[in-house]
Order: sequence, then C-alpha cells, then structure tokens
Amino acid sequence: MTVKNLKKQMRREVREAVRALEPAYCEEADERIADLVAGLPEYDEADTIFCFVGTADEIDTMKLIRRAWEAGKRVGVPRCIKMGEMVVQEIRSEEDLEDGSYGIREPKVECPEIGGGEIDFVIVPCMTCSHDGRRLGYGGGFYDRFLSGIDVPMAVICREKIMRDDIIMEAHDRRIGIVVSEKGIERN
Repeated sequence: MTVKNLKKQMRREVREAVRALEPAYCEEADERIADLVAGLPEYDEADTIFCFVGTADEIDTMKLIRRAWEAGKRVGVPRCIKMGEMVVQEIRSEEDLEDGSYGIREPKVECPEIGGGEIDFVIVPCMTCSHDGRRLGYGGGFYDRFLSGIDVPMAVICREKIMRDDIIMEAHDRRIGIVVSEKGIERN
C-alpha cells in the first residue's frame, strides 16, 4: 500500500475514533489542553499567536483564542485562499469570524493580514499526532506549505484518546516540537 493510501486509511480510522468520543470527555480534554497551552513559556512570551479555529470534530480553540485576547495578545487565524493555500488574518472578536471554506469558521475578508514574520507562536491542528510530534493533517497541505516558511515555536494539540504513534512522515511533513494533550506536554 502506498503512503498516500495508508494516510487515507488512517484518516478514516481517526474520523471513526473521533465520532466515538464522549462529548463530556472532549469538553474536559479541551479545557485541560487550553490550560496547558496557556501555561507554556513560548505562549506566554508571544505577542502574536497563530491558532486555527476548531470545527465540531476538533478541539475547541475558542477557549485559547479568548484567553489570548484577555492577555492582550494579537491573534491570527487562517483563511483559505484556494486549495492548499491560506493566509493568516487578525481577529479581535468572534464577530470577525464567518463560515468559510470546508465548513471552517474563518476571518472576514476585511480583517488585516498578518505576515509569517509577525507570528511568535503557532498552535497547529491535526487529525491525530504522535507523542514525538509527527502529525497527520487533513490532506490539503495547507499547514505544510504555510509552516515551511516560519521558524517559531509551535505546538500541536490533540486529545490523547485519538493520538497514534504509527504516523508515517513524508519529506514535506514537519515534526512539531511541542505536543499538548490533556495528559500533558511533550517536547521533542
């Protein structure tokens, strides 16, 4: 089986595992993950953070985004431009978000763009990830392309119950240095 097909199969398995998660577990895990991320020195020292807006199946990142605003941080979230390409735009409130591509809430087009060089810390999404920072994305390559030009601290966040240590990396895949689950923080 090719690596591409193995990743497709793994994505199917992870989607099934996510559907089986209890809502109470997800809420508790998401709260713990938000606490742990907010306690990272890299997060604390960052003036500008880049964070995804979680979908119904992902971690609720609005908790983190609200905390960042309360701490006086500038928050950038992604907006899809076309397949595989995104920009980061600043949001100052939830009213700056609208339904966008792929069922993901995105910044309104008039929100100011944030360049990669302005970002101090990145919170990276995944379908699943390993304890040593290998992540399986959704297959569009958005983050692989965008993150290839950024050299700042990054944390991938994932609920422990869907983490996998059998993720295969390809040449374009990037290992993330900080892994946060409700069980704790791992540095690679």
